[in-house]
Amino acid sequence: MINQLSWKVGGQQGEGIESTGEIFSIALNRLGYYLYGYRHFSSRIKGGHTNNKIRVSTAQTRSISDDLDILVAFDQETIDVNYKELHGGGIIIADAKFNPVRPEDAKAAMYAVPFTEIAADLGTSLMKNMVAVGASSAVLELDINVFSEVVGEIFGRKGEQIVQKNMDAIKAGYEYMIEKLGDKVGAMKLEKADGKKRLFMIGNDAIALGALAGGCRFMAAYPITPASEIMEYLIKKLPALGGTVIQTEDEIAAATMAIGANYGGIRALTASAGPGLSLKMEAIGLSGITETPLVIVDTQRGGPSTGLPTKQEQSDLMAMIYGTHGEIPKIVMAPSTVEEAFYDTAEAFNLAEEYQCPVIVLSDLQLSLGKQTVEPLDYSKVEIRRGKLVTGELPALENGEYFKRYEVTEDGISPRVLPGTANGIFHVTGVEHDETGKPSESAGNRKAQMDKRMRKIEQISFKNPVYKNAPHEEADLLIIGFISTRGVIEEAMARLEADGIKVNHTHIRLIHPFPADEIHPFVDAAKNVVVIENNATGQLANIIKMNVGNVKKIKSILKYDGNPFLPHEIHSQCKELVENGYIQRVPQ
Repeated sequence: MINQLSWKVGGQQGEGIESTGEIFSIALNRLGYYLYGYRHFSSRIKGGHTNNKIRVSTAQTRSISDDLDILVAFDQETIDVNYKELHGGGIIIADAKFNPVRPEDAKAAMYAVPFTEIAADLGTSLMKNMVAVGASSAVLELDINVFSEVVGEIFGRKGEQIVQKNMDAIKAGYEYMIEKLGDKVGAMKLEKADGKKRLFMIGNDAIALGALAGGCRFMAAYPITPASEIMEYLIKKLPALGGTVIQTEDEIAAATMAIGANYGGIRALTASAGPGLSLKMEAIGLSGITETPLVIVDTQRGGPSTGLPTKQEQSDLMAMIYGTHGEIPKIVMAPSTVEEAFYDTAEAFNLAEEYQCPVIVLSDLQLSLGKQTVEPLDYSKVEIRRGKLVTGELPALENGEYFKRYEVTEDGISPRVLPGTANGIFHVTGVEHDETGKPSESAGNRKAQMDKRMRKIEQISFKNPVYKNAPHEEADLLIIGFISTRGVIEEAMARLEADGIKVNHTHIRLIHPFPADEIHPFVDAAKNVVVIENNATGQLANIIKMNVGNVKKIKSILKYDGNPFLPHEIHSQCKELVENGYIQRVPQ
């Protein structure tokens, strides 16, 4: 028996590749296994190679594996592109329809299974993916009844006959593969899982759910990969809570509508990817100068311009901190797990209202679209804090005075009222203004208002701004990362420790304002520091150098070919750094 397995299915987009992975992984999740999945797909609606790699384990896992145990291929391209990941004991299960060819240097065995033919004999070739699920189950010696509930949920609306036909297809694939395997049946049988019920979700779903829990009742957005699932989730859920989603004509409208809703007292957000955030920048500045709360989600992808819309990258960091013209206070958060994506998004609405500024939740494609097992969420941890929102009746003002919405205060945060509050009238404009909101170009007023706004970020309170896994008082190596690299760093760290290298790991969850006091001690206590990130210029490393110093000590491992890091890449290059005192980029 084995305690973990790596399985991949591939073919052309539109062939049911995604549903194959969904049915296979959901069933295993319900048995109590931990899963982590990552989809590689083309930036087109139909056609182009796509694959879904899923890691199944009896223990928590947050990264894809280096190698592959089972490759399910619906076309020859899937074999040609992915076979080198297979280890010597791995297998290829290919649809016999395309006459699969096993590459000469392939280490794995190959089995041609007539997915399409078996499915057609049962009524429709569309069920070939169910035959593939059955064949995979045979290799794992799974009881195919574990799929009954999932198949019923997915196909139940089409009638019991369709549900039964799909189960028949799974059974036929299972029986065919059992016969093919012979005495090799059970060679990849998984150890029994603990049977506990856990969630199985992508980061975007957790972000959307966190927004709901945090009191969000309005979303304005324009569809874009890899952020669209946030909008799609809230379209289904918000109406039941009295909220709504508006698909706007563009990203500019989305940001300004969200600002308008927040100004009116409704917690609102907008979400996009890099190109959309570029269009939102002026509106983010409007949020900053009017001190109107605004929550923005940036799901990073490969850039610049259209770039790599469906591939992994972490290159928006500098833009999210410094992208707006002029200077405003803002908060940039970076959750590193699906659980953190839920809690941090809920907290983002509190921070936006408490500090009356834009809050950016920074994700990336791997976190946003990677599907993984998640422990049950604790809704009691979510609280609603509205900061200096003035409720109730305000005292009457004399001599035509206005409410001091932008009052200069010691902590930089002014009292805030909602439109229609008696005696709370004030000017609101995107130009510089005095305490009542009236436009003012006075040098003294300008300095007072700028200083007031910037004082906010001096005292931002964020619980656990840095995740720490630091078992050593003095370390040979400190590894620093952000967002989705946490899981792969943890796996590489375990391998380095096995090599006798003392490793500490910190993961930065609050990017701006930067938690220098939290990071400093770990940098000082390490002989070497390496920053792991998916971009070409070492943006996070540069931010750390700006805030912490130790410039010569800090090195980078960078990957920007559109693919996420694998554990062996970080392990081998960190080991090289420690042994040789230098480090090179991951080969592209």
